Amino acid sequence: MSAAPQITREALLAQLRDAVGAAHVLTDDQATRRFRKGHRTGEGPVLAVVRPGTLLEQWKVLQAAVAAGRIVIMQAANTGLTGGSTPDGSNYDREIVLINTLRIAGVQVVRGGEQVVCLPGATLDRLEQTLIPFNREPHSVIGSSCIGASVLGGICNNSGGALVRRGPAYTELALYARVKGDGTLELVNHLGIELGQTPEDILTRLQNGSYTEADVRHEPERAASDARYAQDVRAVDADSPARFNADPSRLFEASGSAGKVCLFAVRLDTFPKEPSTVFYIGSNAPEDLTAVRRHLLTALPRPPIAGEYIHRTAFDIGEKYGKDTFLLIDRFGTARVPAAFALKSRFDGIFERLGMRGFVDHAIQAVTRLLPSHLPRRVRQWRDLYEHHLLVRVSNDQVEATRAFLTKHFAQSTQGGWFECDSDEGRKAFLHRFAIAGAAIRYREVHRSEVEDIVALDIALRRNDREWVEQLPQDVERNVVHKLYYGHFFCHVFHQDYIVKKGVDPLAMEHRMWELLDERRAEYPAEHNVGHLYVAKPALAGFYQSLDPTNTFNPGIGHTPRGRGWQECNHATGGWPKGYSENA
Repeated sequence: MSAAPQITREALLAQLRDAVGAAHVLTDDQATRRFRKGHRTGEGPVLAVVRPGTLLEQWKVLQAAVAAGRIVIMQAANTGLTGGSTPDGSNYDREIVLINTLRIAGVQVVRGGEQVVCLPGATLDRLEQTLIPFNREPHSVIGSSCIGASVLGGICNNSGGALVRRGPAYTELALYARVKGDGTLELVNHLGIELGQTPEDILTRLQNGSYTEADVRHEPERAASDARYAQDVRAVDADSPARFNADPSRLFEASGSAGKVCLFAVRLDTFPKEPSTVFYIGSNAPEDLTAVRRHLLTALPRPPIAGEYIHRTAFDIGEKYGKDTFLLIDRFGTARVPAAFALKSRFDGIFERLGMRGFVDHAIQAVTRLLPSHLPRRVRQWRDLYEHHLLVRVSNDQVEATRAFLTKHFAQSTQGGWFECDSDEGRKAFLHRFAIAGAAIRYREVHRSEVEDIVALDIALRRNDREWVEQLPQDVERNVVHKLYYGHFFCHVFHQDYIVKKGVDPLAMEHRMWELLDERRAEYPAEHNVGHLYVAKPALAGFYQSLDPTNTFNPGIGHTPRGRGWQECNHATGGWPKGYSENA
């Protein structure tokens, strides 16, 4: 493979401006900050942030960057939790062109609403709103949608979601570009839609929706969702996790690609919306929740819709430090959240330049502290009574069976209880659960004098693991200010955020945590993908290399090499992880 010609940055910037307009090529540090700094982690310099407004503009930008021999990082909403859509430091061997696709919004309904075609800027919230007239839902309806996550980002990362029946975000129907081993750019149309032959025709017709239902082929050999997950999760005696990012059976072209291709569109299944009821369960005995999980997954005709776990500490941190997120979504809906995050990022940048890092977080926290509690009375009562909390949502045809089981089980348990939520309680309980996800970040920002950083783990336990409550050794416990445990309990996927004491090396702690997880035979990451935090296991690293043999897209992801052609990068400290090979 020969190296691409390195044209000057000025010449490349001129080409990018010709493609999208000067206003959408950002080079100033302040203007690019919110794109090159991750939502939770990761940050680095870029040659430019380019914001195309059409699919054809995205193609032209990609052509210019690839021809110029630059790195390309694809980004949509930049809401990832492991830094996978931003640079990670400055130790790359080529300059970076970051392509942000949020201006290319679009959701096209096909097959009477049973499927959709989503363009790069489509968010989960936009998709959910589009499907309301069809009385259908997307793969995920709350969680990542709360912070404006993109549909295509979920596919690229096999994002898990909270809905038990639907599993990881997955499709085998996608339109994407790849750089082949000889360095040439190729557009691959596996959408199953007739759109023409040339990239220009395909992208323009798709952008404009210039196709008919007759052009949308039925593709029985290609899936548009993970149809087998509902059965996998019900196998509660299986000695392996239900889902995790390195599962080879769920890696296919764009699905799980982590930005190693340039994605233009995906075609996805949608799902009928069902009336549902929420049960709120609390206990001081973990085995109570285990019994609920095992029974409801195996005894009901279909799995519950959702089952979310909250530990009391996570409840408390979320109630205090996630209040603004809760109130924003509760009052204005998820559609306003991305704009609010962007505005906060701008103000954060201004105050950081003034030497006042964290000022906005302190101000928000001071205001929300004065507001009354936002949680329902019975939910707060359960917090005082019980250490472990489980929110279970079932379709209304399963309410009687669920109610009967809970009545019988907790009549025999002395350490737990439950209540059936009204609509307001159920909605707010689930919203509180998802506001917890960002609460540790706020805690860190307002307690900088006491907190070094956050170690955030995303783990999948074996389906038959009854010892799901973690017991940390003393050498780890003493270095933690708070432990936040929450997650998708029926899937046995847990998010474990450790707020690390000042002066403790968070990277060393994370590696120590990995050792403990390996002893438990857990898989990690479970659904947030490797980003720049986790090591990509051999099957996953090999998948990345097969998609991107020149290492043009998102190099270094999963601690893989950052150099051109998957070589060791002279400017980087990385390389293939110990025990891995380039042919893994």
